[in-house]
Amino acid sequence: MRFLYSKNAQKQFKKLDSAIQKRIKDYTQELQKLENPRKRGKALAGNLSGFWRYRVGDYRIICEIIDSELIIYAINITHRSRAYQ
Repeated sequence: MRFLYSKNAQKQFKKLDSAIQKRIKDYTQELQKLENPRKRGKALAGNLSGFWRYRVGDYRIICEIIDSELIIYAINITHRSRAYQ
């Protein structure tokens, strides 16, 4: 499984504190090693149906999992207070 970032997610990632960036990077590296990344995430509902959420402290990574290409595609990385807006 590969972990890719959208341009928006890359931009948000670069704005984060370096300690948080390291935590997110470590977490995404762990996700890549998993056979089924859905075991660690939570499926979202409503207007975000089809996307998955991963918790890293107070931050959320909103992703789309593309099974046919073995990709986890990060759409959004933000503080939990703004993650679902």
